[in-house]
Amino acid sequence: MADDMSLNPTRDDFSALLDESLGGRDFMEGSVVHGKVVGIEKDFAIIDVGLKTEGRVAVREFGVDENGKPTLKVGDTVEVFLERLENAMGEAVISREKARREEAWTRLEGVFELNEPVMGAIVGRVKGGFTVDLGGASAFLPGSQVDIRPVRDVGPLMGKEQPFAILKMDRPRGNIVVSRRAILEEARAEQRTELVAQLAEGEVREGVVKNITDYGAFVDLGGIDGLLHVTDMSWKRVNHPSQVLAVGDTVKVQIVKINPDTQRISLGMKQLQSDPWDGVEAKYPVGAKYTGRITNITDYGAFVELEPGVEGLVHVSEMSWTKKNVHPGKIVSTSQEVDVIVLDVDASKRRVSLGLKQAQDNPWDAFLANHPIGSTVEGEVKNATEFGLFIGLDNDIDGMVHLSDLDWASSGEEALGKFNKGDIVKAQVLDVDVEKERISLGIKQLAGDPMAGDGFRRGQTVTVTVTEVTSGGIEVKFGEDDAPMTAFIRKSDLSRDRQEQRPERFAVGDRVDAMVTTVDKAARRVSVSIKALEMADEKDAIEQFGSSDSGASLGDILGAALREKAQKD
Repeated sequence: MADDMSLNPTRDDFSALLDESLGGRDFMEGSVVHGKVVGIEKDFAIIDVGLKTEGRVAVREFGVDENGKPTLKVGDTVEVFLERLENAMGEAVISREKARREEAWTRLEGVFELNEPVMGAIVGRVKGGFTVDLGGASAFLPGSQVDIRPVRDVGPLMGKEQPFAILKMDRPRGNIVVSRRAILEEARAEQRTELVAQLAEGEVREGVVKNITDYGAFVDLGGIDGLLHVTDMSWKRVNHPSQVLAVGDTVKVQIVKINPDTQRISLGMKQLQSDPWDGVEAKYPVGAKYTGRITNITDYGAFVELEPGVEGLVHVSEMSWTKKNVHPGKIVSTSQEVDVIVLDVDASKRRVSLGLKQAQDNPWDAFLANHPIGSTVEGEVKNATEFGLFIGLDNDIDGMVHLSDLDWASSGEEALGKFNKGDIVKAQVLDVDVEKERISLGIKQLAGDPMAGDGFRRGQTVTVTVTEVTSGGIEVKFGEDDAPMTAFIRKSDLSRDRQEQRPERFAVGDRVDAMVTTVDKAARRVSVSIKALEMADEKDAIEQFGSSDSGASLGDILGAALREKAQKD
């Protein structure tokens, strides 16, 4: 039976035979095993790992002493990595380097799980960073993780044993990412916490300016930095920190605020000086005049420095009496010295309102002094609007002639058409409102009011000139040439004789006599009638030369009246 088994071995029999040939030891390819150095031939060590054949490993993989000689000797027990049980030459394929790497990986995984630092050395430069030897395992150190701030020269750090934090491990891919910066930040945070605990708000310290930015300066207080904001450097306006400080300056600062959560420290220099705003209301009473310097110009006004640390705002509306809707930069310039009047002071809000125009003569006051109500002025037509004309006057101010003050006889729209931009006209000053900055002018007032005084009266005979002939009557004008009146004589008022009530018998330019029939001063209207004058003349003739009842005909009476009138003329 046993003989049959020896002649026809099964798969289990082969396994048993293999275990017997390996001495019952459980060797696994891809693992670290112990071996004994049984010989050294040339540059290779012969190592027995308990197999029927030995393996070879380069002596240099075991390191050398300070004289450069191998430290390995026959009889030493070492750990090696078993890659294959047997190669083509019948030898075990083993590696000391891979054994060290496996050992390092196992060790590093434990460190990574505990979130502890690991010692290593930067040994080379690669794209994007550096390689770090972690005692057998190679790791990648990104350039951004070398230091807290960018490092220009990494030379002093090369080959130096120092701690690193493991950020990532991927054993199947053989990737390890480490950071030196994380270790530095942690140490710095611990140091910062200790230093912050030693500081107190309100305390005065000396420090050294380390860095200057657009918004302030960082000051080293002895291992910890504080921010000195530009607004806390001086009571006066500082446009850029470099105007006050330079890197390397030693400065005395006050600790303004410590944020316990972020451990940020705010510093101040101006807090060590007296506040110029103390008693500002007494120093700058409302209505007082001062000379200041323009420090800043904005869209809404300009800031004027009254003294170092105290600035007031001249709002754009308080910059000029006459220049409206103009950018402040077109009125004043930076560093210009100007006279201003204090308009308001709010010490609690640290605000002073100033007026630039108030320090100059009010042009409306000056105009009224030089041109009292009723006086005559001359100026250029600046603009014509739907409600009147704007006339340019002294000191860049304008006066307005309302439509109703253009002409006595013409309508506003009609009178407006007689004027053009650029015309030089004379007008009478009707009213000056200094507070509202308004001047009212009148052009028609210079011609005299035809309705003023007695003017025209009912029953008065006037000579009119025909200006237009229509089917319903005629348009006429009369009175003074510089202030004529207009009227419309209806067809029925052209003659007492119905056959003569024909508008076409008149022509433009004809002069005829007519009688004033109505006078409406409120409406500024005078009505005239040719018919009424003829009837009045007839009545007067009858009264003077007799009546039809006396035997004289109407023709005789009128003829006599006309002859007498002609003789008088």
